Amino acid sequence: MKTQKKSPLLIVCYVLLFALSLSTSCKSKGNKEIATVQEATPQQPNILFIAVDDLNDYTGFLGGHPQTKTPNMDKLAASGMVFERAYCAASVCNPSRAAIMSGYRPSTSGIYQNGEKPFDFKIIQNSLMMPQYFSKYGYQTFSRGKIYHTPTTGKHTWDVWENRSGSYGAKEVEEGMLKNGIPKGLMPDNMDWQATDQAVEKTPDYLNAQWASNILKQDHDKPFFIALGIFRPHLSWNVPKEFFDLFDPETLSLPDILDTDLDDVGDNAKPSREYTTIKKYGKEHDAMHAYLASIAYADYCIGKTLEALDSSPYSDNTIVVLWGDHGWHLGEKLRYKKFTLWDRACRVPLIVKVPGLTKAGSRSERTVNLLDLYPTLVSLAGLPSNEENDGLDISPLLQNPDMEWDYPSLTQMGKDRHSLRSERYRYVRYQTGEEELYDHQTDSLEWKNLIGDSNYEVIKQEMSDRLDAILNSEK
Repeated sequence: MKTQKKSPLLIVCYVLLFALSLSTSCKSKGNKEIATVQEATPQQPNILFIAVDDLNDYTGFLGGHPQTKTPNMDKLAASGMVFERAYCAASVCNPSRAAIMSGYRPSTSGIYQNGEKPFDFKIIQNSLMMPQYFSKYGYQTFSRGKIYHTPTTGKHTWDVWENRSGSYGAKEVEEGMLKNGIPKGLMPDNMDWQATDQAVEKTPDYLNAQWASNILKQDHDKPFFIALGIFRPHLSWNVPKEFFDLFDPETLSLPDILDTDLDDVGDNAKPSREYTTIKKYGKEHDAMHAYLASIAYADYCIGKTLEALDSSPYSDNTIVVLWGDHGWHLGEKLRYKKFTLWDRACRVPLIVKVPGLTKAGSRSERTVNLLDLYPTLVSLAGLPSNEENDGLDISPLLQNPDMEWDYPSLTQMGKDRHSLRSERYRYVRYQTGEEELYDHQTDSLEWKNLIGDSNYEVIKQEMSDRLDAILNSEK
């Protein structure tokens, strides 16, 4: 079998031809069946699709925490484009991933919560998921780890699917206690952490990364789409001790927290059980320690696959996309975890590297959404657009990251619960009709709800109208 390594001149020629076909945006909607199947061409790029679970902006390339250690993700960021204002379609795993893989936002598919099974929904049954679409047009698709909500969800949508293996390890703990030293019953048991003695090489994310590395060492006679799902820093934060040893918990910075932060918000907001319990037992630094250790572990595993790509015959013809499925609270808004419509839960890391197209170290401040990945990758691969996609083709931003781009990003957390983010403002509307408005130019932590400020009435109405226009476009 022949490898796909192409000459730099051929790659540049392909990219130039593709660039000529770019439009400023590519909105997709509707139900159109593609009648013919195209054969993949040698010029079409491969794709390495890396998902990182529950990762917020605590990376070096986004600067969310000054003491985080993510050298491998930072190296990837320095070689491609970072989207500084990327947001999820939903601030919880299942609907976020269902949106990415199907191209439908939650209000289109009806998938809003973790307990729902995407493939029980007729709209999903009657659609082509991203890997199915690529497979239809000549790609061979591979998956291991968490890409949909669980490792086994959607396994039929891949040409080659492999289940996870390994263990993060565990130590014995006192009966009735969590591993972190907090009594059980005061908060959900998964809000837990522990440094383990497990060998890194026996842990699930390392084995997932090793699997992807092995795929990259093989010969391929047609373009491939490799999806690598990294579980950490999803709870529980149990990872090998060597990653905990990278940090001194007592010296770790904690986020700025306003005790009265929830006084001016809607949705009957109150401090979460995790927040009040962790604060009561003085575990704030320990929780931060465990989260950063889990991120460092995830970064180490990702690095193994990126190294394999760099040394493979496919390094100059493989698009790399790295994304987190939603954000994460570490005490901000008096809570831990996700499940909110505030910036901390909605903002995600997103890196896109397209050889010959993206400029190394480039960054874009335009608002984009993970929902855009499906149509964008389809466009980059030179495939016909999937007319059912709700998202935008953001390929033009890969060429011109500072171009005019007036597309606010929508995040949903439950039916009729919406959050719209423009480059400056965040507007929130709950199912009760309660609203919030934040000006990120003066209030990046979203401490002051401006919804009742007459000086912002025009902005509030404009954001409300923009939200309604997006929602009405679905009907």
